[in-house]
Amino acid sequence: MKTKLKGGHWRPVVCRIHTDAGIYGDGEAALAYGEAQVAAYGIVQNMARLIIGMDPLDTEVIWDKLYRSTFWGQNGGPVINAGISAIDIALWDIKGKYFGVPVYKLLGGKKRENLRAYASQLQFGWGPDIIPACTLEDYAREGKKAVAEGYDCVKYDFFTFAPDGRKYTDEDRLGLRDPKTIRLLTQRVEAVREAIGPDVDLIIENHSYTDALSAIQYGNAIKHLNIFYFEEPTTPTPGLTKLVGDKTGLPIATGERIYTRWQYAEYFKENAIQVIQPDIGTCGGISEVKKVCDMAYVYDVGVQVHACGSPISTAAALQVEAVIPNFVIHEHHTYALSPYNIELCKYDYQPINGKYQVPELPGIGQELSETAFRNCDMTVIQ
Repeated sequence: MKTKLKGGHWRPVVCRIHTDAGIYGDGEAALAYGEAQVAAYGIVQNMARLIIGMDPLDTEVIWDKLYRSTFWGQNGGPVINAGISAIDIALWDIKGKYFGVPVYKLLGGKKRENLRAYASQLQFGWGPDIIPACTLEDYAREGKKAVAEGYDCVKYDFFTFAPDGRKYTDEDRLGLRDPKTIRLLTQRVEAVREAIGPDVDLIIENHSYTDALSAIQYGNAIKHLNIFYFEEPTTPTPGLTKLVGDKTGLPIATGERIYTRWQYAEYFKENAIQVIQPDIGTCGGISEVKKVCDMAYVYDVGVQVHACGSPISTAAALQVEAVIPNFVIHEHHTYALSPYNIELCKYDYQPINGKYQVPELPGIGQELSETAFRNCDMTVIQ
């Protein structure tokens, strides 16, 4: 089903799979933002028809069927893999409930009780309302708010809003930038570093709005400010990603627009990424993200599972992050603080003092609420 929310462009696409044993599981095609919600809604319906009558515990069998028998599955992009992800997450939810254990038990057991989290996208403000950051004071204030709540790491995209409140465009961000622009970005980073102090990590988000040229300029201008990692600095390709890392010396994080182990393999071969960010709801679900994380471990690459969706995606990501040895940190998006997102699910998991507890209920530990069912477009496939 596709939800209708007060958040406007924020439209989570979720599914529920029922079994003949009375157990059900919830999953998500994590294309809640951007311009792919209608496609995500459609692909989940397409794939649902392919698995009716199959054993829901056969997650590998079903995953391979969806990947190899849909024609577009092999080397597919966000839409096809979002559909696979939604179904896969729901099946793992069913599997955990069937065996009466959290998913992390089925993945091998959790290595940690608490997961370090960072406050994310503070250029939109840190709280339930979106408040664009335009001035140096805005950036500093939001960082202080997150640190006061116990977070020891924050993330901003400093190249989102211009000082006059307008959004920057491609013309502003691409290619070699003028000294005035680079100086403004540097001043914003400096303001946050001064506000949060030397012992709080700072992640620089770029959303691939910059290209390799502007990212190299920007990265070199701010690297003295102790940057934890430089995220999505250019269009996700192995060569360009490696170029930015080589020219700036900054750890590079990327991955929310890289799909499945086949696409990640080229980045690992090039040593192009230091922290991968496979999205639990677009990279192929729990089954595939766990495989990608295991591949990353071979190359000494850290992991921050990307989960920018409803609380369904968050719960699924936490199950994986609890297990893998190369976990770095969990992203806690400012949208996760918004009532219109929280109300979609039964449980409101939030970090305490910047740490997440792993859900201990059977399955992924989360499920859709009655509010979600009341406020959605819904299709039943049987």
